[in-house]
Amino acid sequence: MQQFIDAAPGVRLWTEQRGAPDAPPLLLIMGAQASGVGWPEPLVDALAARHRVIRYDHRDTGRSTWAFDQRPYRIADLAEDAIRVLDGLGIAQAHVVGMSLGGMLAQMVLADHPDRVLSATLLGTLALSTAPYTRPDGGTVPAGELPGIAPEVLEMWARPVEDHGPAAEIERRIAHWRVLAGDQLPFDAEYFRALEERVIAHTGHHRTNTAHGRADDGGMLRTDRLAENEVPTLVVCAPAEPVFPPPHAQHLAQCVRGAHLVEIAGMGHALPPAVQGPLAEAILAHTGAADLALLPGSTTAPPQP
Repeated sequence: MQQFIDAAPGVRLWTEQRGAPDAPPLLLIMGAQASGVGWPEPLVDALAARHRVIRYDHRDTGRSTWAFDQRPYRIADLAEDAIRVLDGLGIAQAHVVGMSLGGMLAQMVLADHPDRVLSATLLGTLALSTAPYTRPDGGTVPAGELPGIAPEVLEMWARPVEDHGPAAEIERRIAHWRVLAGDQLPFDAEYFRALEERVIAHTGHHRTNTAHGRADDGGMLRTDRLAENEVPTLVVCAPAEPVFPPPHAQHLAQCVRGAHLVEIAGMGHALPPAVQGPLAEAILAHTGAADLALLPGSTTAPPQP
């Protein structure tokens, strides 16, 4: 079921729901410049077997309002949009899964609105915390000195995006996915071609947008609140991650109180078919444990590190 939600004056967000209406809600939050359609259909279907799954288009993506130049906003506003989606759908609490920028938005929701979150799953992202990383040998690394984005990704992002038509744009996006996917799994160009064809068909055009890169990113740190977290939290470790490479996931799991870590073999900064099954299993095990812990009389606690 598709529905538009009014998130702010002049801002409408496209949403889609899948799964039983009375199942525990699960909100999917995608990354920067990414439509909700970027969540793979098989993954959404797998999660919808146990959840009322909601995915949505951020502002300036997909079928949601594109108006950054007329109405600039902050990254923090994108986090509040997630709450507006839940409000608009009449959902008091939901499991939240965020990827990349979506993982940062999920951390902000977790920190600012813990009463709205049944559990959180964070993947392909970095900690919104200044706490240092503690290495396995006991040494510490300042958060600002953790490994940066891979050079090949930075080089790709530095290239100007020129409009040479839909076919050329799809090829550009496939090349982008090839870099983001990492080097541990065979790259399936046809899978990403089909993905981008769906995204373009959903959006209605092939234009790109730089709004999220230009939005004010001030005030995003949540160091203390994440350290006081009481919501069951799963951090997904992707060993081939080129944007937030290891040990970013390990650092994030340390920064969020009570978080536990699961590694998805071969995963990079993308969701190809090879990782979708293991990722769905990890998310469902996490949300299932959180739901079980909420049952009256339950003595089962969510997994701990």
